[in-house]
Amino acid sequence: MAVTTRLTWKEEKSLQQLLGNVSLRLLYKSRVHGDSPENMLRKCALQGSTITVIYFHNSQQDCILGYLTVIDYDFIKPKLFFYSSFEKDETSKTKAACLNTTQKITDEELAFYSSDNKIFSVIPKNSRLFIHDVLRERLGLNLYGNFKYSEWEVFRLEGIKDVAGYVRKRTRATERRNELLEDLRAYKPYADLVSEIRILLLGPVGSGKSSFFNSVKSVFQGHVTRQAAVGADLTSITELYRVYPIKDGEDGKSLSFMLCDSMGLDEKKGAGLCLDDIPYILKGCIPDRYQFSPHKPVTPSHPTFITSPSLKERIHCVAYVLDINSISNLSSNMVAKLKQVHKEVLNCGIAHVALLTKVNNYDEVLQDDLLNMSKSMTSKTQVMNIQRMLNIPISNILMVENYASELTLNPLKDVLILSVLKQMLRAADDFLQDLP
Repeated sequence: MAVTTRLTWKEEKSLQQLLGNVSLRLLYKSRVHGDSPENMLRKCALQGSTITVIYFHNSQQDCILGYLTVIDYDFIKPKLFFYSSFEKDETSKTKAACLNTTQKITDEELAFYSSDNKIFSVIPKNSRLFIHDVLRERLGLNLYGNFKYSEWEVFRLEGIKDVAGYVRKRTRATERRNELLEDLRAYKPYADLVSEIRILLLGPVGSGKSSFFNSVKSVFQGHVTRQAAVGADLTSITELYRVYPIKDGEDGKSLSFMLCDSMGLDEKKGAGLCLDDIPYILKGCIPDRYQFSPHKPVTPSHPTFITSPSLKERIHCVAYVLDINSISNLSSNMVAKLKQVHKEVLNCGIAHVALLTKVNNYDEVLQDDLLNMSKSMTSKTQVMNIQRMLNIPISNILMVENYASELTLNPLKDVLILSVLKQMLRAADDFLQDLP
């Protein structure tokens, strides 16, 4: 009789979101092979890197807790601990912590130590788990004392050549993503001058403006979402001016920044976003869901025109969104339009950055510490082209890879998306700080 895993489809997807698109092969199941750490060690020895999943129930939620054991230069190192909870509406919450630990296995206990402190242990005799306060805090667990589990399973990781290196980078990215999420959730605009920062996305048709909003929303929701319509048409998919609030997926609370999506710029005359609309957008005169018309710019007589916009309705930062692969092929008409737009932005004194999208080598852009971005060699020419074209400081030229066809989130991509957003908010704060 075949031994089958208890891991559900949604639980497996949460692990793939954490580890990447890896395959899991079941090696050990406690209810079948015995609830014995020594039996598990004998059965899983020489199988390479493994992941252990422990099932339990907490606060009316199905949960899994586990760890990843990496075989690195013939040493067994439990490197990554993780915790996932699954709500009734099918949403999941996953947190991970990367710790250097040593492992001690007896028939009574499977234990992990860090700096002589027991961090985590599985006690089969009474089906209980012990978690040290340090690990409990890192994983955001609200469990106290020892608690019961129902079963545990061990899987071999397949589909990764350099498991140790891959997991090391992936886990660092997961931790950095969680740090950035906390920073952005706590963000408040400079001196509380406004309740939310408004970031305007401007750029040619198909450059990835709507996709960037979708990507930001996906990271905060915890799954890929596509609220804003995107496409590959030669004409702009976006015809409405949209002011999108960003909500935190955990409690649905709106965060202190908004992304404003506009119609795409077109190199043809009488097509795309009308340049006469731009000053009104920047000054906050254009309402949400305003219908753009390339042939008929908005005027103060329009019924929804905002005649006396407040500071909170104005744009606080402009992001010029450009496809990094098309910069060298921009027509003279498009370059002229971008320069005209930039002149209007400068006249209004608004903060601005350039956002280069469709960066295929996004993992090269992130420095080893994942704290900063670098202008990778493969992107340097395009960065310099934009710097010369619009006279934007190189530090304000950012790079990102949006979510397009993916079905699951990638922590490396998330780090880049969140880092870009944080830079935009810093630029907006500079704008507010410089106000009279």
